[in-house]
Amino acid sequence: MKKEISVTAKQAEFINSDADETFFGGAAGGGKSCAQVIDALFFSVRYPGSRQLILRRTFPELERSIVPLTKRFFPKSAAKYISSKHLWQFKNGSAIELGYLESDGDTSRYQSAEYDVIRFDELTHFTESQYLYMLSRLRGANGYPKRVKSTGNPGGVGHEFVKRRFIDKGEYRKNGRKFKFIQSFVSDNDFLMRSDPNYLKRLSELPEKERRRLLEGDWSFFDGAYFSEFKTAVHVIKPFSVKNMTLFRSLDYGLDMTACLWWAVDKGGNMYIYRELYQSGLTLSDAARLIVEATPYDERIEYTVASPDLWNRRQESGVSGVEIMNGAGLTGLIAADNGRVRGLRLLRELLKHSEGAPPRLRFFEGCCRNLVRCLPLLTHSSRDPEDVSGTPHEITHAPEALRYGAMSRPTFFERKSEPSRERSFGDPFERKNEECTPTYEYLFE
Repeated sequence: MKKEISVTAKQAEFINSDADETFFGGAAGGGKSCAQVIDALFFSVRYPGSRQLILRRTFPELERSIVPLTKRFFPKSAAKYISSKHLWQFKNGSAIELGYLESDGDTSRYQSAEYDVIRFDELTHFTESQYLYMLSRLRGANGYPKRVKSTGNPGGVGHEFVKRRFIDKGEYRKNGRKFKFIQSFVSDNDFLMRSDPNYLKRLSELPEKERRRLLEGDWSFFDGAYFSEFKTAVHVIKPFSVKNMTLFRSLDYGLDMTACLWWAVDKGGNMYIYRELYQSGLTLSDAARLIVEATPYDERIEYTVASPDLWNRRQESGVSGVEIMNGAGLTGLIAADNGRVRGLRLLRELLKHSEGAPPRLRFFEGCCRNLVRCLPLLTHSSRDPEDVSGTPHEITHAPEALRYGAMSRPTFFERKSEPSRERSFGDPFERKNEECTPTYEYLFE
């Protein structure tokens, strides 16, 4: 007796997708995991001897979701589940492996593996490095299609790369490969709507963040975002002339990434980021040279506030990072206040807005794409909820430069003493007991 499987229109679109990489995602309740399991079954039957891998981030997640679904949909007459290996073995020689990647190091378990299809369930729970590594496991000489099929909701450590790779582009081709995004809504799932008509109502009663993410499938922000105040429509504005404004720069240098931001401050104290440099692999002198070259000659930059570690002397040369940058033409460097939590609180105040009260800090459209991309992706630290998580590290540099710049503005500091016009900041690490909280009001008189 044949067993019929009914699917929704969106599930059918996912199953029938011939793209090299397909992502089916958005709102909760769209039947995404079911579509993943059904598609795996169909592929196994259609291509005898094929091999597939279905991944979740952790083993408990795999046991709670994918394993029960496979037992529900896979007919016992066609396949047998070998629990000790987490493997479905089909009579026609096909195999579906159920696995997990809890850390980046777990990819080593798949070094010698070959798969025709790799399936990520809840792709936003994985890092981009995990995803890209597993692409190398798509191989084999059997002539079968080699594809990646993924599902997921907004949020999680992979939110940014999934949004960049799929959501922002829809369906496109690159380097001869096809990419496809299928938007998921709970209303697409007729089976759920009939069996649980109150599910939609329960989602609509969630707080705004959760409602927008789970009901509306909104990718503009996600639960756990540190800067929940940030909204692209509010904070990203059309560029305008910054002539006659106070101009300065903020810099977070690292060999892995250099982030430099150009600031403009109007007479009311409102701040605008109007340019950025965001590049990896730069030496100190190269970074200094590029910053100087990116600044037009007629822009009067008052100062450049930079991370305090640049004042450390390098063991290999005996000179500090600041001295190297000065020698390459970048002068006027001052040490940033490195009070992270205070700086993050300040940024939240600057980003705060309400009807009739625009934010004090905004960003020029098209001029600081990396900062606008990274800022809303920062999440709370698991160790200190008032701090930001340091992972993924790639997205922390531009926000760090932003924090340095915000903290260099004197109006947001509690002054400990009157500033001196002759003040020298020196090496911040030589001040044993003094908090590094310089004021720079004299620069703007």
